[in-house]
Amino acid sequence: MKSPLIARALVCLVLLLPTAILAKPALWVVKDADTTLYLFGTIHLLPKDADWHYPALDRALAQSDALVVEITDDNPANMTALVLRLGIDAAHPLSSLLSSGDFHRLDLAARKAGLPGTTALNVMRPWLATLTLTLAPLTKAGLDPARGVDRQLRDMMAKAGKPVRALETAEEQIHFLADMPTRLQLDMLRQTVHEADHASVELQALLDAWQAGDDAAIARLENELMKRETPALYQRLLVQRNAVWAGRIKAMLDTPGTVFIAVGAAHLAGPDSVQAQLQKLGISSARVPAM
Repeated sequence: MKSPLIARALVCLVLLLPTAILAKPALWVVKDADTTLYLFGTIHLLPKDADWHYPALDRALAQSDALVVEITDDNPANMTALVLRLGIDAAHPLSSLLSSGDFHRLDLAARKAGLPGTTALNVMRPWLATLTLTLAPLTKAGLDPARGVDRQLRDMMAKAGKPVRALETAEEQIHFLADMPTRLQLDMLRQTVHEADHASVELQALLDAWQAGDDAAIARLENELMKRETPALYQRLLVQRNAVWAGRIKAMLDTPGTVFIAVGAAHLAGPDSVQAQLQKLGISSARVPAM
């Protein structure tokens, strides 16, 4: 639900998606005289049999001339090079940054997630260890990055011969985490370890909210927690980026046509959402009825 760069965004996923429930994730629209911009919140991993399409959404996609997502340069070679350069620090292992008690708790959480304890995690910078710890049980449970909503949208538009553009680069996204003070990265890692035992319940609640198009519930379950427990992270990863994106979306109104914009769902929820930032710029958005 948030951007693919952060652990809490990846925590906005679930271990199961009940296919009997017709998902109708929220869709908004921004318009002026000759431009239509759709805003859609995504999640980045899904089971193979997940179905999230509905008529209003499909009409918006069909009408759109282009797709804009968070990043497009996330090919494996590029991501591996970035992670090795910005995520590995053998000179400062986690065992030297965490107390013995915290390191022991990290080892237990890693083993529960299906990882070989802290063997591999120890040389990772805290932000990368957090992502690894978060992703491990999800991929083990069968969630497929290739089936994420943003990935499916990109494939769909590419097959239709429509351009796909990005709001950021993969390196920019990783730098949002890698450039955080070590103290903040460690806070994020400790929080992830602390919440590991409750992750499946939280994940299901968040997916239920996404399925229902309940942005208020997404904000309550996800954004408010981050704002309360790690306010600096909330400002860095949500508020600041949402404001920048709003400025870029405003600029899109200068070009006639229809564009479908898909970002992590948490960016479209709560009082600091992209829509709220657009409103500050004098641009109104409206919820599209789920029909």
